[in-house]
Amino acid sequence: MTYHSGSRAVQDRVGVRDVADHVGQAVGQGIRPVAAAFLEQQPMLVLGAADPASGAVWASLLTGEPGFLRATGPRQISVVGGVRAGDPLAGALSGQDTPVGTIALDPRSRRRMRLNGRARPTPRGLAVEADQIFSNCPKYLQRRESYETADRPSAAARRSCELTTEQREFIESADTFFLATVHEHGADASHRGGNPGFVRADSPYELSWLDYPGNSMFLTLGNLAVDPRAGLLFLDWVSGAVLQLTGTARTEFGPDGVRTVRFTVAETLETPAASPLTWSVPENSPANPDPAR
Repeated sequence: MTYHSGSRAVQDRVGVRDVADHVGQAVGQGIRPVAAAFLEQQPMLVLGAADPASGAVWASLLTGEPGFLRATGPRQISVVGGVRAGDPLAGALSGQDTPVGTIALDPRSRRRMRLNGRARPTPRGLAVEADQIFSNCPKYLQRRESYETADRPSAAARRSCELTTEQREFIESADTFFLATVHEHGADASHRGGNPGFVRADSPYELSWLDYPGNSMFLTLGNLAVDPRAGLLFLDWVSGAVLQLTGTARTEFGPDGVRTVRFTVAETLETPAASPLTWSVPENSPANPDPAR
């Protein structure tokens, strides 16, 4: 794993360069059989990228019957269907070699796999050629035992430049969100989890959350150190509604080692019934800290 200057700067500031070098040895380019089998079991994938037309970074949800996502080569995955019509990344994914970050997360097994690379359209959806493939530990990932698929009628999406009161309440009740970031040569999509309240909607224009200890690679915070653009995705695990935010983020390093990420909203997109999946009640991760600050 070769880290760029942003990740190195954060690793050095926190004092974990040696740990990051060790963990980075697990990052590869090939899709192993166990990873291929994992992908084929998943009903959803989160994808992050920058829209070349606007420069905005978004995180988008892709869903389908298990098998819609599969390994089709030693370094390639294919996705049947792609993003839904009207998604802010629809235009970005219509071009060749679009830098993307993806994360396949299975709440049933509390497993997740990240694959970063370059996407291109296919007759059935899209394909991603991998540059980086790695798994993360189950820390901060809530268990959801099962899901059902519902036939939900489509509804009009709502765009705004600020969060409504209802959206702020929804965010503060969330136990999970997804975060897309970019750097000069690529993109990344990651998961953030915690007990409800771990994300705060401090105003209609700003969110904040504590950066909990992780794998010490600091891919996300490293990206933000060199490029503040970011996209957030919040999923209603019951109704299938999706709230997508784009804006910028910065990391504040406290004297006691606490890291706080502050996200400034540029645009919001709320889509009712965006996902057909209805998940069971969560069992919170035992690793989740108390969100009180």
